[in-house]
Amino acid sequence: MGVDFWHELAQQLRADSVRAAGAAGSGHPTSSMSAADLMAVLLSKYLRYDFDDPENPANDHLVFSKGHASPLLYSLYRAAGAISDEELLSFRKFGSPFQGHPTPAIKWVDVATGSLGQGLPIGVGMALAGKHLEGASYRVWVLCGDSEMAEGSMWEAVEHAAYYGLGNLIAILDMNRLGQTRETMYGWDGGAYERRVGAFGWHTIQVDGHDPEEIDRAYAAALEEQDRPTMIIARTKKGRGVSFLEDREGFHGKPVDPEKEEQAVEELGGERNLVVEVRKPEEGAGRAVEKGLSDELKLPAYEVGEEVATRAAYGDALKALGAARRDVVALDGEVSNSTYSEKFAEAHPERYFEMFIAEQQMLAAAVGLSVRGYVPFASTFAAFLTRAYDFIRMAAISGANLRLCGSHAGVSIGEDGPSQMGLEDLAMMRAVHGSAVLHPSDPNQTARLVAQMADREGISYIRTLRPKTPVLYSAGEEFRIGGSRVLRESDEDRVTIVAAGITVHEALRAADELHDEGVAARVVDAYSIKPIDAATLKAAAQATGGRVVVAEDHWPEGGLGEAALSALAGNGELEFRHLAVSGMPGSGSPGELMDAAGISAGHIANAARELLAKSRSA
Repeated sequence: MGVDFWHELAQQLRADSVRAAGAAGSGHPTSSMSAADLMAVLLSKYLRYDFDDPENPANDHLVFSKGHASPLLYSLYRAAGAISDEELLSFRKFGSPFQGHPTPAIKWVDVATGSLGQGLPIGVGMALAGKHLEGASYRVWVLCGDSEMAEGSMWEAVEHAAYYGLGNLIAILDMNRLGQTRETMYGWDGGAYERRVGAFGWHTIQVDGHDPEEIDRAYAAALEEQDRPTMIIARTKKGRGVSFLEDREGFHGKPVDPEKEEQAVEELGGERNLVVEVRKPEEGAGRAVEKGLSDELKLPAYEVGEEVATRAAYGDALKALGAARRDVVALDGEVSNSTYSEKFAEAHPERYFEMFIAEQQMLAAAVGLSVRGYVPFASTFAAFLTRAYDFIRMAAISGANLRLCGSHAGVSIGEDGPSQMGLEDLAMMRAVHGSAVLHPSDPNQTARLVAQMADREGISYIRTLRPKTPVLYSAGEEFRIGGSRVLRESDEDRVTIVAAGITVHEALRAADELHDEGVAARVVDAYSIKPIDAATLKAAAQATGGRVVVAEDHWPEGGLGEAALSALAGNGELEFRHLAVSGMPGSGSPGELMDAAGISAGHIANAARELLAKSRSA
């Protein structure tokens, strides 16, 4: 297998990319054609992958960070004998797994890409697992586009890969010069990329991306690296091999004109049916992650009446999980003494990864670790997760299993002020496909929910509080995702108060205030905001004449109030009051800020009185 074969295979990959995009009437053939030589050499000589056993833990990982080059990826699958020509030409058709950008609907795809700047950061997570958790020999190969090098997340990945010495990570930069609308920031200045990436501590190699011999030598040199990640900076031409496409602007994201498609394929040498026997990994070169409980899970227990912050309970529960399960790992954005993930870090340092102030990389690394079968918990301030929202959104497309913790939520954090207050996190996380959104009010409740998150597939989010709050529930009580707790209840209840987190404690004080006036109020702790316990809410509303007050430490949009209102829709007569943070807060004590926001006990009691007064006047 040599230069002539690599050339022929690359031309096949180009022709197939043109054909696939032509059959779909859309796609990115020119962005695929630039990287064809790079992938031809990789597939035929360096990639170690068993297409019959994609779950083999020794398989290399191939990530197309430039996900729009999906025609090239699918052409690789055809060249590997994994898919038929008919399947290739189903590209972008309704019902086909070969979508416009790669997703794990295809069994050989680890993660969804297409939102640029994500593949390399996720590759860092996979490589972390291989080097620091498994001592495995597999390599993580990431095809990057030069346009996406403008994304800050790519440089977060570059920095973290160097910091963790990920010699098993090889990035291939397809430097084809042309972006969607203009030349990229550095064009063909490979030295600009080499200086910048090299400054972080990477091994860098510049090559002619259309010279198979140079590519071959670069890959061989990359495999020699043990403690430094490698970036191969390959100068290429978009639309390579077709006279009217090569290095021409204006063809990004467009199939070849149907009238010229035949000419393009002919210039590439016509259709071919080369099949590569991809080398499989050595038998026993990788090990599967040990899933589930290794030892008895001993969750922390707190006495009713003592005061404990739910963020501290999160840290205690995470530490306990780490002792019971070897598949649990933790990541933090350099606020572990605030989120209390430091408790896990101190007890299980080999399974803790510090992501520093790089929330996008933290989320991406968690996705990469989940690909390898680990159970990642990632934590930071709730407000800072907004910076990484695109990674959370894409993780849902990937079907990743993530557990996220956002601490310091709401105005109840106090004096730090609005830049630190998560006030949109519930809305953000509720909008994620398949997510669970939890907001416990009590440390025993928190611990039970953290344990459940470990076993739940998909994306789970738990919102924790900065201030200490009284323990409400005994350590033996069970709490399920999708449930709630009725804390006050009687046959004489006239109004329902629904709360979560800090406002549960305010709701109880409001209920006491109303009780002193002869008014019985039902109090529901709606700790599971998604999925919400609609049955309990409906029963409470019906029992209290449809009078419902919801109080939350969050903006009015998208949080507990709207979740409750959706659950109560069509439930007959409903008199609803929603108390939430409506004005921009500043600094102050938690009590001052909650009162100013209109979500303290007095405001909750007043809202209940207003509903009752309205009922009497009616």
